[in-house]
Amino acid sequence: MSEVSFPESVWGAGRDSTRKRVMKLASSPLAAALARLSVPFDRFVLARTKGRYTAMGPIGMPLLVLTTTGRKSGQPRQQPLTYVRDGDRLVVVGTNFGQNHHPAWTSNLLADHRADVTIGGHTVPAVATELHGEEQRRFLHAFAEIGENYAAYAERAGREREVRVFALEPAARIALRENGTATPPAVEESDVV
Repeated sequence: MSEVSFPESVWGAGRDSTRKRVMKLASSPLAAALARLSVPFDRFVLARTKGRYTAMGPIGMPLLVLTTTGRKSGQPRQQPLTYVRDGDRLVVVGTNFGQNHHPAWTSNLLADHRADVTIGGHTVPAVATELHGEEQRRFLHAFAEIGENYAAYAERAGREREVRVFALEPAARIALRENGTATPPAVEESDVV
């Protein structure tokens, strides 16, 4: 049976003082550049542990591995991301460490809204919806509350582009709501943009 909710899993105690120090440090342009360089290694660790562990260590951040379909290659693309839980949804932001271009995973989601979300060893098929307006601003603020690095990234990116924000919802939950069954309908090739 398909999963109708995302699992709860955070590695570490989540001590606010430690996390806030790490996030404050991460807000500088130099630290953002170093963090960008660590993403391939973090992606490797998260993929091998099925989202259980991260190269960042047990700082208590909610992390997921988002697997999208490459819009050009058609190949699976994995990206480690921090998320904010909103009821049955998980919200992710495309700050791209404050760079002036959108991260590839956001363009992949715009091309094909289906993805897989891996948290704590569990993978859940999901559907992404881009958020706009007040809802987008609300979640940018929620991420800034998690760590000031997100506010700094959004500010730097906002000079050149609008930061994309996505809500992820389990595909089975959507199917249950729309069809009365937790099995999503088959996707026709013409449904993929």
